[in-house]
Amino acid sequence: MAVETPPAQSDQDLASIAEARTLARAARQAQARLAELSQDQIDAIVAAMAEAVAPHAEALARLAVEETGYGVVADKVQKNLFAARRVFEFIRPMRTVGVVNRIEEKKIVEIAEPFGVVAAVVPSTNPTSTAIYKVLIALKARCAIVISPHPAAVRCITRTVEIMAEAATGAGAPEGSIGWMRTVTLEGTQELMKHRDVAVILATGGMGLVRAAYSAGKPAYGVGPGNAPAFIERTADVAKAVRDIITGKTFDNGVLCSSENSVVVDEPIAEEVRREFGAQGAYFLNADEIDALGKLFVTPQRLPNPALVGKSASYIAEKAGLAAPPGTRVLVAPLSGVGRDYPLSIEKLAPILSWYVVKDWREGCERCIQILRYGGMGHTMSIHSRNDAVILEFGLKKPAFRICVNTPATHGSIGLTTGLDPAMTLGCGGWGGNITSDNISPRHLLNIKRLAYEVRPAPAVGRVFSDPPESRVPMDPAYAGPGKLPRRPARPAPEGIPAEALAVRIDQFLASRGFAQAPTPDPAAPSPAAESGGTADFVCEEDVRSALAAGRKLRIDERTIVTPAARDLGEANRVFVQAGWPR
Repeated sequence: MAVETPPAQSDQDLASIAEARTLARAARQAQARLAELSQDQIDAIVAAMAEAVAPHAEALARLAVEETGYGVVADKVQKNLFAARRVFEFIRPMRTVGVVNRIEEKKIVEIAEPFGVVAAVVPSTNPTSTAIYKVLIALKARCAIVISPHPAAVRCITRTVEIMAEAATGAGAPEGSIGWMRTVTLEGTQELMKHRDVAVILATGGMGLVRAAYSAGKPAYGVGPGNAPAFIERTADVAKAVRDIITGKTFDNGVLCSSENSVVVDEPIAEEVRREFGAQGAYFLNADEIDALGKLFVTPQRLPNPALVGKSASYIAEKAGLAAPPGTRVLVAPLSGVGRDYPLSIEKLAPILSWYVVKDWREGCERCIQILRYGGMGHTMSIHSRNDAVILEFGLKKPAFRICVNTPATHGSIGLTTGLDPAMTLGCGGWGGNITSDNISPRHLLNIKRLAYEVRPAPAVGRVFSDPPESRVPMDPAYAGPGKLPRRPARPAPEGIPAEALAVRIDQFLASRGFAQAPTPDPAAPSPAAESGGTADFVCEEDVRSALAAGRKLRIDERTIVTPAARDLGEANRVFVQAGWPR
């Protein structure tokens, strides 16, 4: 059997691999110094980067569109400003150095440690905004970062990172804290992700790249495809719902993976919704046009045609030979199913929507789940409704971790129009094969160590943690906070048989040995144990209490029988004097 010889690496591949190694080593050296900076120093560096890159938002947007051919300049300006300003304002007050949290009621002090060097892969669809965002959150977490640009967006990403690196160094960041690859190949990117000096990976790109990140043997934050459905329920504000969906789908020509990809409409309002879409610039395709567009836009691998990604609806219509009128904003393809037999049901990174009509919200729920399962698990969807019960049902049932309500999915998912954490990397959780369902922030690039003070003593010998709650020792209410050591815990409740039962057993034991039972003493007479002169033969709890009341000591020796309750009370109050011991 012939042995297949692996393809030889080109000079560019080798140069890219060497560059990745050099950048990773430099970042590791910078990381050690970066980790020693104070919160004020880190905040000054992050602020300097945000202030430096924001004025370049338009120039970087133009460069990105010119280089990649994707999207709309005005919308990319907004994304750049979103990263430089909104993300910055969100992370600015975060504590990421030293003590970051004190949980008083649990006596826990949380201390932040940087994860380490970040390998960040930046896509061509959102190149400059993603680069701004990833550099900001990495440095905020005291992590050095090495950027691997998409080969189709090297110039615009490089320019973005150059601006930020210069500002960071000027504000006190160690040299090498921000690095970027200039010779970009798949082999070089893989070498960077696997390098021993890299601690964590931030991967934004196609599924192949995300899978490579997860197989690199490092912790990784990846994202999955979107394919977000938008459900319009019968109680929705139709005009606003349509406006929101078209706004989300046409923003930057639909290149954000959280943008709407399908419209699912409740049957009673379907005609009204269709008319409103037409009034707002949508063009509905007929069956022949759906077939023609599907063949042009969807590749045999069921992926969008890169030549049409991020292009306008008019451009795509012209290329597909559609009869769309001038000024068409979005193309709408009515479909009857989801899957391989319906090519336009895939994630479409362009202003194209698939269209479904359902009988009611329950059928709409099932259709949305089908769409998400076909390439959008765990990502995003939206619902337009004024029925809170239906909205909650969608929240409970849908396999999406961002369910945007009465707002564009594109803008809501990244935290622009909702209260979600502002971010350009959106986790898809277990449903999408990701490690988290969160919008990624500096918190995900921190490790937290915890000082944990004792809040209850360990169980005594013979006791187990499954003892009933009423037998457990509660937290000391006098605890003054994590800044002070807790005082000595109270002794556990005494164990053993009650004093009265013990006295009966002692009497029985003495009687069995031939000793007569002593007569019951007169309650008014003092107990022998309470007399300070002699050594007591027997001490019970009442003897100790009497001695405490009278201010006396009780003399005992190794032959004195002391009940457990008496011993606990006496030792706690130092009532006993051991015969033969100095007082």
